[in-house]
Amino acid sequence: MAIARQKTTQKDFNIGLIILPVTIFLVVVYFMGPILWQVLTSFKVNADISAVPNVYIPRQITFDHYLSLFRRRPFTLYILNSAFVSISSTLLCLAFGAPAAYALARLRLWGEKIILASVMIVTLFPGVLLFLGLLEIVKALNLGNNYLALIIPYTAINLPLTILVMRSFFQQLPKDLEDAAKIDGYNTFQMLWKIILPITLPALITTGILTFICAWNEFIFALTFITRESMKTIPVATAQLSGASMFEIPYGPIAAATVLGTLPLVLLVLAFQRRIVQGLTAGAVKG
Repeated sequence: MAIARQKTTQKDFNIGLIILPVTIFLVVVYFMGPILWQVLTSFKVNADISAVPNVYIPRQITFDHYLSLFRRRPFTLYILNSAFVSISSTLLCLAFGAPAAYALARLRLWGEKIILASVMIVTLFPGVLLFLGLLEIVKALNLGNNYLALIIPYTAINLPLTILVMRSFFQQLPKDLEDAAKIDGYNTFQMLWKIILPITLPALITTGILTFICAWNEFIFALTFITRESMKTIPVATAQLSGASMFEIPYGPIAAATVLGTLPLVLLVLAFQRRIVQGLTAGAVKG
């Protein structure tokens, strides 16, 4: 009887060892498939792209699609525009969101629950619902074709998320640190700047990357508020790529532009991978 149970346990254990790697492989293929397809398409010649049946692995590698992006249009300028707008809005979100989150986490404010509820409600609103109102504001302030027309809305839309995420991190910090800082003569601003923020650096990086990605990938506002060619961002420039004629769809350049637009985000996540993991797991274990 004991031998039969042992054999059953070993059999289940071996099946588990097989199922887990296969499941992980299928999940990775499912999520990486579209990305790999775009990367391979960006290196295919036009004959392979339009071939029937599909050519999955390029028989001939070409870099013409990437070179055409920089020859026909100022794609380097598009990258710099996206970087400037995204970095500016991210820094503003952290500059305003971190103190606000600390105040909501530590200070006893009048109407604190109402403020938190308002912040949470704002995060539920899709940005498209704010489009018409923001368009009227941009027209009234004459901010069309101005970077502020993107930086201000991106900051306002991502600020509630920054406040909620940072508040949860501040709540996990022991109050003994703040009590010791007050005994040493630190005021609230000094304590936040010199003690609290350095401790929560992984949380700041994690929140900043989330904000940066949202600003980098935004399309509707960038398409409407910016019409000058030299000020367009990568998503808009990629969507407006055209072929030699109105009936031609430039699949190769679009794939190349997609890869170039995604590459900075991938490098950013890889560069701060450890900080992101620390930020996501901070406060998960008490003790």
